Amino acid sequence: MVALKLSCEAWLVIFGGLLAVLLRASTGLHPYSGEATPPMYGDYEAQRHWMEITTNLDVTEWYHNTSHNDLQYWGLDYPPLTAYHMYACGSIAKFLNENYTKLHDSRGYESEGHKLFMRYSVLISDVLIFLPAIIIYYWLTVPDDKGKKKKKEQGIVPLGPSTSIVLALLYPGIILIDHGHFQYNCVSLGLAVLAVTALLCEKDIIASFLFCLALNYKQMELYHAPPFFFYLLSTCVPKPGQGTLSGLQKLSKIAATVIFTFTVIWLPFLFSINDVLQVLHRLFPVARGIFEDKVANIWCALNIFYKYREVENTKMVRACLTATVSALVPSSVDLFLRPNKKKFVLALINSSLAFFLFGYQVHEKSILLAAVPVLLYMPFDPIACFWFLCLTTFSMSPLLLKDRLTLAAFALKIFFMVSFKVSADHVQPQFSWAGYYRNLLRTLLNVEYNKTNAFNVITVTYDHFKKNSEAVIALALHVIMSISLTGGTLLSIASLILKPSERYPDLYPLLTSIYCAVHFVGFFVYFNIKQLNIPQQDEDVKNVKFDSS
Repeated sequence: MVALKLSCEAWLVIFGGLLAVLLRASTGLHPYSGEATPPMYGDYEAQRHWMEITTNLDVTEWYHNTSHNDLQYWGLDYPPLTAYHMYACGSIAKFLNENYTKLHDSRGYESEGHKLFMRYSVLISDVLIFLPAIIIYYWLTVPDDKGKKKKKEQGIVPLGPSTSIVLALLYPGIILIDHGHFQYNCVSLGLAVLAVTALLCEKDIIASFLFCLALNYKQMELYHAPPFFFYLLSTCVPKPGQGTLSGLQKLSKIAATVIFTFTVIWLPFLFSINDVLQVLHRLFPVARGIFEDKVANIWCALNIFYKYREVENTKMVRACLTATVSALVPSSVDLFLRPNKKKFVLALINSSLAFFLFGYQVHEKSILLAAVPVLLYMPFDPIACFWFLCLTTFSMSPLLLKDRLTLAAFALKIFFMVSFKVSADHVQPQFSWAGYYRNLLRTLLNVEYNKTNAFNVITVTYDHFKKNSEAVIALALHVIMSISLTGGTLLSIASLILKPSERYPDLYPLLTSIYCAVHFVGFFVYFNIKQLNIPQQDEDVKNVKFDSS
């Protein structure tokens, strides 16, 4: 029976993985960023141009403005690991067709063969890194059905590993940005998920190495850096009965791992201080301003009252830094002073939301950095996490509309919502609201046919609330979530069918950013409270699986 059960779960994961690949490939049939829109095109052309630069120029020229490398035209602005990845992809592209990466002449190159190559390059990266990372994380950290038995008796059932894997792989946000809009977020996010898994399994050196890889692929992984730093630092503080030397030894090993990894990745640039400074200048472009387009964070929402984009950039950098650090303090201090693996994923959520809401130079796509840790926490707080994930996709609606990905976004969101609904009812059928309403309807019909009396309606409702002590809260949460998602849906429909006035051409993107920013602030408070309510536990120094308590 156990073997059969394991086999069923394995088949569910296999089916979910194949379905996820199919949805990614299908999304690739839709338009991409900047398709046929010269002179700058979009992110698709940016990735292609980086392949052109890295395969035709010496490594020391990759980040410098030269006659062959115009930084104003999609200059490379990601860390060296991205550049090496683009070099690998570009080398394959050059082998297939030299026109794909011919210096200068390949600008804006678009052909069916090239589109197929570019789409496959993302799909293969996703299948090799992000998909396995998600599967490994859930299998190693999410309790199986045995671990859920006690929770089930209490009426609180977290999603199992196999169900969680399928739902995570069907999340629309990453699919739409990587396989629709066109980027390689799956690489850095997949490496970050592997780092989280290693840390929760007490493989701190491996976790440090993997997170360094993620950070050296995209600098936005700094959103996740504070929890890694403070948790790993807390593990170096000697526990009762341990000597100071053991903590220093562990700290030295972690520091050596970080230094070694950065040295190897940055080695081609370390021979010149000017090269290092130029790379850093490209990674942190202060001159671009506080935000681009309409992003769902605090600064963009408040920009309607005070024009922050008109403030001197250096002043805004200081303001953003102060606000971000202040927002990080409660979660980071709590994680360091009261370390607990149960807090770690929540700390990742809180850290990434702090950076997104208060940070400098935030993009709409940066919400994916908060969405991934929420995906990791979804088995233990399904409704809140599902709600948040739906809003993250909605917050990117203006970008998706500009890329003509509205149809793909609508289909993927419906698919994700239906999958979640089916999964939630499956793991918790006796406590689902669908079951309650069926029972209530049956009682009402019996009253109508005089087979029972009206008092039974009250009895059925009372019994349901009595069996599930959290029913009232759950009902309120369902109602609020439904109103919230309905509001977002209506706003999306309005943006499609109602033309804004000429005086306010950005009305709908602005309303979308404000609507989502208000929600994200609420979730930031919610997840901070969740983290702070988890106590420190002595058992956390052991290798144990974490649950939702």
